[in-house]
Amino acid sequence: MGLFQTPPKTLEEYEQYKPLPIPPDEVLKMDEEEWYAKVYRGADFPQLTVRAVLMGSVLGFFLAFTNLYIGLKTGWALGVAITACIVSYATWNGLLRAGLAKTPMTILETNCMQSTASSAGYSTGGTMVSAISALLMIQGVHLPIDTLVYWTLLLAALGTLMAIPMKRNMINQERLKFPSGTAAAVTLQSLYSEGLEAAKKARALAYSAIPGALTPLLLELKVSVDKYGDPTPLLPSYSKIFDGLISARGTKVVDGQTVKNQPSDWTMVLDHNPVMIAAGALVGLRIAIYMVVGAVVMYYFVGPSGLTDTWVSPNGETITAISTPGNVWKEQGLWLGVSIMVSSGILAFLLQWKTIVRAFTGFIGKSNSSGNQELRTATEPPSSWFLLGTIISGTGVAWLASSAFDVPFLYGLLAVLLTFFLALVACRATGESDITPVGAMGKIMQLTFGTLIPQNASANLMTASITASSAGSSADLLNDLKSGYLLGANPRRQFVAQFHGIFAGTAATVIGFRKLVPTAESIGTTEFPAPAAVAWKAVADVFANGIENMHPTHQGTIYAGLAVGSIMVLLELAAEKLGKKEWKAYLPSATGVGLGLVLPFQYPLSMLIGAIAAHVWMRRSPKSGKLYIVPVAAGLIAGISIMGVIVAVLNPLIFEQ
Repeated sequence: MGLFQTPPKTLEEYEQYKPLPIPPDEVLKMDEEEWYAKVYRGADFPQLTVRAVLMGSVLGFFLAFTNLYIGLKTGWALGVAITACIVSYATWNGLLRAGLAKTPMTILETNCMQSTASSAGYSTGGTMVSAISALLMIQGVHLPIDTLVYWTLLLAALGTLMAIPMKRNMINQERLKFPSGTAAAVTLQSLYSEGLEAAKKARALAYSAIPGALTPLLLELKVSVDKYGDPTPLLPSYSKIFDGLISARGTKVVDGQTVKNQPSDWTMVLDHNPVMIAAGALVGLRIAIYMVVGAVVMYYFVGPSGLTDTWVSPNGETITAISTPGNVWKEQGLWLGVSIMVSSGILAFLLQWKTIVRAFTGFIGKSNSSGNQELRTATEPPSSWFLLGTIISGTGVAWLASSAFDVPFLYGLLAVLLTFFLALVACRATGESDITPVGAMGKIMQLTFGTLIPQNASANLMTASITASSAGSSADLLNDLKSGYLLGANPRRQFVAQFHGIFAGTAATVIGFRKLVPTAESIGTTEFPAPAAVAWKAVADVFANGIENMHPTHQGTIYAGLAVGSIMVLLELAAEKLGKKEWKAYLPSATGVGLGLVLPFQYPLSMLIGAIAAHVWMRRSPKSGKLYIVPVAAGLIAGISIMGVIVAVLNPLIFEQ
């Protein structure tokens, strides 16, 4: 059968392609044979159309900026599937009303459109905010633009292709839930069956994107001048609301006199940019609370001693653990927070040994024999795509790693091979829990190649990048394929749509990264703390320089963090063993505490504000909260992120001349 299809040409033809009357929750219970008999919409149902892929690529190009922007702020990658569903549906219907489109998209066309957009928005930015940013901090200069493009594209392609042999086992046979994919299917079903609700979600997202887009214009676009004649934004980026209200630790010298530090000296300010408030609404209350707890612990209990804790380095230089209070998060909090996240992530991953065993036994086990073999062969992505595509992209990754990052070619091939097995486990973890352990995967590879290729920071970072980026791409593809499966889509055609998305995503992330981060000095600042990159760089530095050459205070902090992170995981495990899973809501979050330690205080504070607002909204009005929280938060993030990239282009071109 041909892959690309012709969309409905008239409204009468469109009426033949109504959504499936079976809700996704019921499809979840069906086995593969029942799915083919009752759910699969057939080869003729319009799904993979040129208009769907083109529109998805355009939307994905802009959505890619959101994860790049948020990733540089927090180190997180926020899934864009549900946002892509709403934006895709609303955009096409807007074109219909404007007379620029003739017929509505079928539900499976919209699913293909969101799959393309989701791929572009999620599967290409992970390496940019982690390994690439960390390498920039180490080398001090950007990679050549062609190297950056090829690396991003090859990793996204490798991860997408690696998901092919996992799809039938995890989705068709084992029926893993893949919560984000299931939620996207439910969202699409509701958009097509409840026109009023769909319109409300679309309006909420659009209306919240408007003030979001205004934020960078007011806080970042340098259209004014200060008293020294330097270009400056119209409004300040933060307020010192805590100065004079609460005390701060330590002292400083001002005009020859010793005075007490103010909270603002420790970055305890109110950020005027609402992007982190929106992110907090999506992340949730528990993580946000423990982010603030981690920050407070650092600024009031752990950090102050570092101001006077001196050490004479091997070259005779006297160094304090912390140079200034404003640097505590990246000079002291870094080592404690990263250690907590590394130990907790790896230990939690290893404790999921049952998931690991199921991943391998399920993959190598025999498939259930059944009828419809010919139909399956015609609808599933063929194994030849996986084999040929993986050989080409994997060899390309190994060659580029060798030529650009000093990774021996055979070690590059080893990294690709290990990536397949780790991606297999990551995809199963995503299917079972909706959590893709990308960070843990990257750290495992850093530890592996830190042993195989010591004193080579770039090799350490980029081999880990292969695994982290590819595993994220694989999991994202399976989430989208789960959405299509619940709606009766043809998986081969949906795979093609997703693969097209990586090209738009690569273009967006490379352009956005070079504009948002013009120099190495742009990373590790209060504007872009880039905690994921800082964490990756920290691990690479330890292997390259040796822990014995670090400040003794930082050495002790690392060991303490490793212990604290492990204890946090073991506490959650103990609660589970005791049958008290509800205790987890009150136990410390290793992710929350760790991020709170490696971010300037204003970010955890903003995220807590957003999380509290979302929590109160849900408590007071669960119905409207469920309807509006995600669209409003997503709209704010999209508006701020996209305009933030535009402002980053305009400032040096026009206003900083």
